Amino acid sequence: MDDAVEKYLTELAQIEHDDPVLVEMEARAEKHGFPIVGRATGRYLELAARSIGARRVMELGSGYGYSAYWFARAVGPDGLVVCTDGDAKNATLAEDYLRKAGSWDRVRYRVGDALEGLAAETGDFDVVYCDVDKDGYPECWRVGRERIRVGGLWLCDNVIWSGHVATGDDREGLPGWTAAIREHNRLVAEDDRFVGSIVPIRDGVMAALRVS
Repeated sequence: MDDAVEKYLTELAQIEHDDPVLVEMEARAEKHGFPIVGRATGRYLELAARSIGARRVMELGSGYGYSAYWFARAVGPDGLVVCTDGDAKNATLAEDYLRKAGSWDRVRYRVGDALEGLAAETGDFDVVYCDVDKDGYPECWRVGRERIRVGGLWLCDNVIWSGHVATGDDREGLPGWTAAIREHNRLVAEDDRFVGSIVPIRDGVMAALRVS
């Protein structure tokens, strides 16, 4: 996204909702070069989840809880956000931040492989959100789509991939990731059980509603 447009959308999102905890989490991302969805995309994730009355959210890839912050707001005090990440340090950080935000009681954090974490959960979800390493996107879609209720959402970040999905070129040091994202996007488009569209916020969010 154009830098000026992204800055404008971020400023709007800050007007809509601000919190010192978010500022802390964003500062950590900036300091350590850690990828987070950012304020405008986070606000969109909350909006999407609220729009379907989500109470159960499954995150495939959670980092230190930035996207979970927004989903936890959406599901409310009686809801559940299941987080997954391979790094136990991220789980500890997420607990610290989300306790400060007053929403840790609606989060279950599984340390380990994202799809193994999903397999360990029972029942369907209102939202399955994907933000793992990009070469895992096609398999996450194949597995995750089967765990979404009719009327639920598949949400996936980085599906524009700084424009590389249009050219097919790899980003330096990440061979095969562009092809995997393109495959994911095609698979979603081909599945007639879902109505999907890419929302061009920041690096692109796939939103696909299960209709049958």
